[in-house]
Amino acid sequence: MAPTRPTLPLPAALRARGRGALLGLAVGDALGAPAENLKPSEIRRRWGRITGYVAEHPAGTDDTEYAIFSGLLLARYGSGLTTARVEAAWHRWIADLDEGPFRGAGFSERGTLENLRRGLTAPITAQHRHAWSDGLAMRAAPFGVFAAGRPEEAARLVAVDGTVSHDGEGIYGGQAVAAGVAAAMGGAHTDGVVAAALSVIPADSWTARSLRRAVAAAERTAFS
Repeated sequence: MAPTRPTLPLPAALRARGRGALLGLAVGDALGAPAENLKPSEIRRRWGRITGYVAEHPAGTDDTEYAIFSGLLLARYGSGLTTARVEAAWHRWIADLDEGPFRGAGFSERGTLENLRRGLTAPITAQHRHAWSDGLAMRAAPFGVFAAGRPEEAARLVAVDGTVSHDGEGIYGGQAVAAGVAAAMGGAHTDGVVAAALSVIPADSWTARSLRRAVAAAERTAFS
């Protein structure tokens, strides 16, 4: 199948939403990077209340790098993305290089790269200790931007991408984020975004249960 690329200019509002989604991902990543894996008490002890960047030269992590990776895949293949194309890109841009733009800093990326370098192919490449992790969810926003207003398509495409590196709950997390972003890109409000995220994953999954608990906790806080 030939690569599928957008041929018409996007409406200004849609472009602004997409830009905001990806900038928000990068900014949030850079804000949180110095405190990654620290407990709330350790963060407070080190910095107090954080209201801005805590480093003179803020930078993101693999979260932003791999979101760019996914965005490049979508720019090249669009809805024609396949697992084989994703796997080939992992080899071309990461696994087969001594040094490249995407360094595989996260646990799920490292596990995937080890399997790729051993000669394994998808979906076996996702058989590692962190296949359940948020490594797909962190790079899922570009799929929602691409499939604006089409949560099911966003969920389908992110699962294609994720088959190389994730399985089970790791896929569901990516699908929930991608579908939620797609709904937001289409103009949905908060309730619609949450509904879209839940609609594409099994209702009895850990991801769905956790999302429902998080929404309930947020509502209690909002009305307390």
